[in-house]
Amino acid sequence: MNIRHADIIAEQLEERIFDGTYANGDRLDEVRLAEQFGVSRTPLREALQRLARSGLVELIPRRGAFVRQPGPVELMEMFEVMAELEVVCGRLAAKRISDEALADLHDANDKCQAAVEAHDPDLYYAENERFHKIVYRESGNTFLEKETRNLHRRLQPYRRQQLRLRGRMAQSMSEHHAILEALEKGDPEATAEALRGHVAIQGEKFHSLMATLRNAAE
Repeated sequence: MNIRHADIIAEQLEERIFDGTYANGDRLDEVRLAEQFGVSRTPLREALQRLARSGLVELIPRRGAFVRQPGPVELMEMFEVMAELEVVCGRLAAKRISDEALADLHDANDKCQAAVEAHDPDLYYAENERFHKIVYRESGNTFLEKETRNLHRRLQPYRRQQLRLRGRMAQSMSEHHAILEALEKGDPEATAEALRGHVAIQGEKFHSLMATLRNAAE
């Protein structure tokens, strides 16, 4: 139960960081937050650790948890690297993917489509994450898969937030179809280009979302 609470708290804290409630450098008071969320310190600390793994929070021994938002240059650099890692995964997966994995990708896409129709970005994100991790695995390169999943985890909050932009889920769904079609054809270069565009646009959409939130706050 604590783990579920931790996930909910982490996502709500992410929202507060992205909408400007908490600014870069702000200290997150554990006692006050535990009272606000009506939980013990344990799930709260788990939530802060999750945010620390994604880089949104810095945990400083004997001082506490502090908001740390990467600047636009750092963030775009991470998305650039993420795109290229996914490109390599996709290029290899196009040569090595199994029929079973293709069926799993179709299933993930079907659930993504249901999320689009339900206007449910959280469900979409969960199945989108599953879709990408299947591609990583099917690269057949465990070192590459591990490194790609590490950066994927680092960018989770940003990839989830960009789905809030109007029309983004439907656009992402179209990009998924292109990726899956290329994989089914066994076309490494088409798969690579489809993945590069898909991940790169996520970074651009995230910046658009941040601009919208800042304008609303002002």
